[in-house]
Amino acid sequence: MHVKKITGCCLSHILLFIVIVLSRFPTIRCEDEDDYRQKGDPALLSSVTRIINGRLTNMTRIISNDIGTNWGFCVKDLDSDWNGAFNYQDNIDFLTKCIKKTKGDLTTRLCTAAELRFFFSSFRARGPNSGITYTYIKPNKNCNLTSWVPGCEPGWSCSVGKVKVDLKSTKFPSRTEDCQSCCEGFFCPQGLTCMIPCPLGSYCPFAKLNKSTGICDPYSYQIPPGQPNHTCGGADLWADVRSSSEIFCSPGSYCPTTTSTVTCSSGHYCRMGSTSEQPCFQLATCNPHTANQNIHAYGVMLIVALSTILLIIYNCSDQVLTTRERRLAKRREAAARHVRETAQARERWKSAKDVAKKHATGLQEQLSQTFSRKKSLKQTDQSKGLGQLPPVHPGSSGASEQQSATSKGKRKDNNLTKMLQSIDNNPNSNEGFNLQIGDRNIKKHAPKSKQNIITHSQIFKYAYGQLEKEKAMQQQAKNLTFSGVISMATDTEIKTRPVIEIAFKDLTLTLKGKNKHIMRCVTGKLMPGRVTAVMGPSGAGKTTFLTALAGKSTGCIMTGLVLINGKPESIYSYKKIIGYVPQDDIVHGNLTVEENLRFSARCRLSADMPKPDKVLVVERVIESLGLQAVRDSLVGTVEKRGISGGQRKRVNVGLEMVMEPSLLILDEPTTGLDSASSQLLLRSLRREALEGVNICMVLHQPSYSLFKMFDDLVLLAKGGLTAYHGPVKKVEEYFAGIGITVPERVNPPDHFIDILEGLEKPKGVTREQLPVRWMLHNGYPVPPDMLKLCDFDTSASDSTRGQNTKDDAGEPSIAGNVRQDVKSNVEMQHDHFLSHKDLSNRRTPGLARQFRYFIGRVTKQRLREAKIQLTDYLMLLLAGACLGTLAKVNDETFDSLGYTFTVIAISLLCKIAALRSFSLDKLQYWRESASGISSLAHFLAKDTLDLFNTIIKPLFYLSMFYFFNNPRSSFSDNYIVLVCLVYCVTGMAYAFAIYLQPAPAQLWSVLLPVVLTLIANQEKDSPVVKYLGNLCYPKWALEGFVIANAERYSGVWLITRCTSLMENGYDLHDWHRSLVMLILFGVVSRVAAFFLMITFQKK
Repeated sequence: MHVKKITGCCLSHILLFIVIVLSRFPTIRCEDEDDYRQKGDPALLSSVTRIINGRLTNMTRIISNDIGTNWGFCVKDLDSDWNGAFNYQDNIDFLTKCIKKTKGDLTTRLCTAAELRFFFSSFRARGPNSGITYTYIKPNKNCNLTSWVPGCEPGWSCSVGKVKVDLKSTKFPSRTEDCQSCCEGFFCPQGLTCMIPCPLGSYCPFAKLNKSTGICDPYSYQIPPGQPNHTCGGADLWADVRSSSEIFCSPGSYCPTTTSTVTCSSGHYCRMGSTSEQPCFQLATCNPHTANQNIHAYGVMLIVALSTILLIIYNCSDQVLTTRERRLAKRREAAARHVRETAQARERWKSAKDVAKKHATGLQEQLSQTFSRKKSLKQTDQSKGLGQLPPVHPGSSGASEQQSATSKGKRKDNNLTKMLQSIDNNPNSNEGFNLQIGDRNIKKHAPKSKQNIITHSQIFKYAYGQLEKEKAMQQQAKNLTFSGVISMATDTEIKTRPVIEIAFKDLTLTLKGKNKHIMRCVTGKLMPGRVTAVMGPSGAGKTTFLTALAGKSTGCIMTGLVLINGKPESIYSYKKIIGYVPQDDIVHGNLTVEENLRFSARCRLSADMPKPDKVLVVERVIESLGLQAVRDSLVGTVEKRGISGGQRKRVNVGLEMVMEPSLLILDEPTTGLDSASSQLLLRSLRREALEGVNICMVLHQPSYSLFKMFDDLVLLAKGGLTAYHGPVKKVEEYFAGIGITVPERVNPPDHFIDILEGLEKPKGVTREQLPVRWMLHNGYPVPPDMLKLCDFDTSASDSTRGQNTKDDAGEPSIAGNVRQDVKSNVEMQHDHFLSHKDLSNRRTPGLARQFRYFIGRVTKQRLREAKIQLTDYLMLLLAGACLGTLAKVNDETFDSLGYTFTVIAISLLCKIAALRSFSLDKLQYWRESASGISSLAHFLAKDTLDLFNTIIKPLFYLSMFYFFNNPRSSFSDNYIVLVCLVYCVTGMAYAFAIYLQPAPAQLWSVLLPVVLTLIANQEKDSPVVKYLGNLCYPKWALEGFVIANAERYSGVWLITRCTSLMENGYDLHDWHRSLVMLILFGVVSRVAAFFLMITFQKK
């Protein structure tokens, strides 16, 4: 109890002490403008100024909801934009002066939240001129037709009197007392009796009366007539720069406060509405009172840098290609060494095989003597029969074959044996160049004078066939038993390619909708390992016959039966092992001979084939076609001379030979070739036939020596009828049997074709009867309308012509033809997309690997077109310099005019340049896609390489436009929008290039950007126009440019920004959306282009 009493006593003494101390200090309380108004104490001025400044700063929260609802499209960050306009920081001297001028009555003259909403709502109204927003204040409580106090005049304001004013009030106050001119740093709109602080970047001094004009300078309002006590006030309006630009700080000067202006010094520049001067770049020239800096030097530097980089890439690319060629040459030499070593190993293996054969023969004889006496006698008889053959040298091929025959009994000679016998009998025989090397003694069977000559080509010839045999033997060598060694030693069969035999019966082609036969009743068979020639006069349907067999005929109805290897399979199932050589030389002119062949081999040979084997295949084809001298030469184009026409024709054939086809169809491969080149080509084809390839080709009147190199002949008459189909050796015998003999010193095929053409008229038979004679000769049924020709009446020709005339007279109308063509195209695409079972037994490289091959090829092509690329870049530089100079920065529209020109220029130049990506090699693509090469890899590779231009071209354009125009938006923002724009228009150019011919594609590329830009710039009053505008890519490009520029305008430009964006229908938040839309347009157009590429191909 005693401790508690002491503690309570201490606390009471402490409280008494605090009260006594506080009573010694003066009373502390919050001062406000009322105290200053009553006392006029200057010491209170600074605190009152800070209080009022805080209230102005808090006005953001008062009207945030209204601004977000009505002005959200042009205000990205409300606090940031409001602070950029009204955050005066320490520059609040104008508030202090205004408090002095109004004697502390400033708060009663400031606009409340209700009046601010009323003022900003006036910007929603649009005047008669669609390009300018007309700002006016509607009649209100204080200023109307019955009440118009002096404060309603521009530049004047009034007070609410002694009524307490709450700036957050949502009610419109009555403000009609003590009207006087507006303070400096404030503006007083006409129709409102309150004051609003001028935003940063403005200059709002007191107005002075210009007695000569009667206007209050620097503003544009006049003193009301009949009021002598009324003088010029302060600023009257803050609006967009096109409606009222009086309060904007003038260009070449900056306004640190709203009541002062300073001229820009040397080395600095000041744009319109600036609050501070900006230092110029080091290389820029900035004189005093400069509104913008001259940064052309940076544009020149960027051009030099880009040009240097491109030159380095171009020069280094040559070095890279040269190094790559050297590496490939070394790789070929390594392959040659490998082949030599393999050849030596094969010689050693041959010796071991002979020893194994002898042991095998001895073992068989012992087994036979032990278990079967009768069997031994049979073997003795066989030995006697073989003993009657001519003697052969030990180690020769004949001895080897004899031993093999002894071990296996009677056996048919294979192709290798026939080839070796031909070489022994005639060293100059064509068979001596067989590339299907199954013989391991090729060097020993060469002529003695050439035994020691092993050329580079012979090595590759040997290696090509040898590798396949070695791989097969390696598989069999896994189980090295005695019987396994014997089977390896006695196996001399050659591994050939998969065979394709085509049999056709009553093959007929009829034009759709016209009931006209272009080929009729063709029956026969194309055998593997034979070379068939298709001949006939012009219009006989030779090419039609080949396209029908290859499954490439369109616009026709095909009837009859076609069997592949005796089965009714689709020819598309064997597409990977079928080669089709078109009549035109469709090769890439900007690639070398070896590059063309290597690309075809890479994409069409088996993916499991080792790379050295593919190299050997290409080398074999180059050697056999006689292209060694031009292997590193460009094929050439119409504009750029390359190899000769005959060499180009051989490259055209080589593209199909390198893929090792089982069926090779050639359309007039010897057209334009001389006799020597034709024989060289045909020898190469015969070597292919020795490997089991089925070869069929169209010829026009070959020489006699060339004609004798064919195995079979298909002779077609007019109308696509067969006049002969059989061996070449029996064609003269057949025609002699029907009374047609070949005169002396006349080439047989020339004589037969002249007869079928009608130039020669033999006795006893007409050209119309020749197909009927062939049908009767083979027992084929004769069509009913041709039975009249069986009596061999020469008047049948006239009746046939009359029948044709009748058929032609019954052709359908133009509308019917169009309908049939559309229907034919749809059916063709339906057949194209049907899935066929792959029976080729070949797995070609997949999409990723083909894409890599395409990337390498397209890169080489682009590097060799460097001059064209340089022209594109120079055009972009010129366009950027012209537009950057002519389209000066316009702060009123945020440079929308210059950006409109930019969108049109970039669209035109980039579209026309992108047309070359797909329009120049349409024929090459059609050929490659028909052979099974991936269309998607082709498209993706070109699009991937075009991304380089998508990145580089905006840099070239902006290096001129940006540094000549110098907009407020950053270089990076403009570059990003341009990259998206180039990506968009490039995809559209793809679709034009693929679907249209070159001339219409260029026309559309020029017309479309202009039309779409006009639609995008139309007023958005109608929903239909607004919807169409959203479908136009220039709308999104312009929106991206304008938004990037508008974000750089703040402070006094806030209303101008909102007005401009409102007129154009843009939203400040949609910058990323505009980029996404441009990319989306690019992606959709690329998908459409790819669809068109695989759908609308050449008929």
